[in-house]
Amino acid sequence: MAAAHSESRRIGEVIRRARVLQGRSQKDVAASLGYHQSKVSRLESGRGTDNMGVLRAVAAELRIPAREVGLAGAREASTATADPGAEDMQRRTFIAASMAVSTAALTASPGPFGSESSACDSSDARLGLVQALLPGTSPEGTGASLDANCLRLRVGAARRLFHLCDYAGLEQALPGLIADLRQASDGTAGSTDLSGLLATAYQTLTSLLLKQNDQGNAWLAVGRAMTEAERCGDPVILASSVRVQAHVLARAQHPTQAVGLVRHTAERLTGSYDRRSPQYLAALGLLLLRGVTSAGSGGDRGAARELLTEAKEVACYVALDRPDAWASFSPTNVALHEVSALVAFGDADRALRTARPLMRRPLPVPERRASLWIDTARAYSQQGRLADGYQALRIAETCAAQDVRRPAVRELVAGMAARDRRHTLPDLHRFSRRLGVIA
Repeated sequence: MAAAHSESRRIGEVIRRARVLQGRSQKDVAASLGYHQSKVSRLESGRGTDNMGVLRAVAAELRIPAREVGLAGAREASTATADPGAEDMQRRTFIAASMAVSTAALTASPGPFGSESSACDSSDARLGLVQALLPGTSPEGTGASLDANCLRLRVGAARRLFHLCDYAGLEQALPGLIADLRQASDGTAGSTDLSGLLATAYQTLTSLLLKQNDQGNAWLAVGRAMTEAERCGDPVILASSVRVQAHVLARAQHPTQAVGLVRHTAERLTGSYDRRSPQYLAALGLLLLRGVTSAGSGGDRGAARELLTEAKEVACYVALDRPDAWASFSPTNVALHEVSALVAFGDADRALRTARPLMRRPLPVPERRASLWIDTARAYSQQGRLADGYQALRIAETCAAQDVRRPAVRELVAGMAARDRRHTLPDLHRFSRRLGVIA
């Protein structure tokens, strides 16, 4: 391990010296290759030298002999010389990397079905969600049309339910939708479009399960999503599946692996932003923002800052604030995630300063509006301003009532009520009781 680290530092120093001798800046070298400056910076600091494509491209740009950066005899094709406008990526590298990270996480923990997995609800909808994840079984189909266009509209409607925070409606809709998609996919050999739709449905299910704090079934759902994403081969679908998988990893207390997965994936998607489709850029941007939140949960300020910088650059080229499959990526959403990261690091003052301008902006996605006010409530709580925190939570409830009732927010409310030992805020305690939590 020490020898590998030393070699990486040596390679980074070779690159730095060559760049300085040529009188070029990191930004200049990165721009010539369609990369972000952070990629060159990471290489020079001895990080990311295992990415042969980036390493070879930088060495070629600076006219460094291959052997001096450990590439002598390497025969792999350079990804840097590929057409930068092509909407393609090494999908099997994607899957191999994500599976390796997942395996490491699973072997390092008691198992994905630990005590945090919620028990199966007795309702038909809840049973249907679980059946949708089991191999060889499927909830009953709806009998609706299995035409691909009709199914695409239904998947879009399901995504809208999620962004509108209608989790009860989504729980009702997903089992039948997934059953119909599975039936249509089984009857159409080699249909990449249907695999993509099914992957998106499983991504949505994963996000719903995480909202419900059901991490056990979330592991199953994201596994399904990754399998269908590989069959599809669409980089947008793959990036979205990796984003959801990183979320599962972070929630399972593996933020370092989550950040590593995001970085590995993003490095194969970045560059030439002006030539990419809005959907592609939104998927990349949301992936980077997932890395920001994962870094925040792991206390890694450096990673959060780096990923946030890249997300801001992507946001210069795209703004999608619609409640659909690739919704809510824009400069505003980047700022929202910055607030969330600052709260995670305990920087309540900076979080509130960043949040205040956002409070006056129209945020078309209710889930994002609610998230802003919930993060604001957390910041106020960190400062001991319980009354202001309560008011922020009430505003969040007007944005998305069901989002305020998810376990993570109920835990916040219970903690705030417990700190008000003298009951100076009776409305907060009534609110706590209404949510079914006891201080």
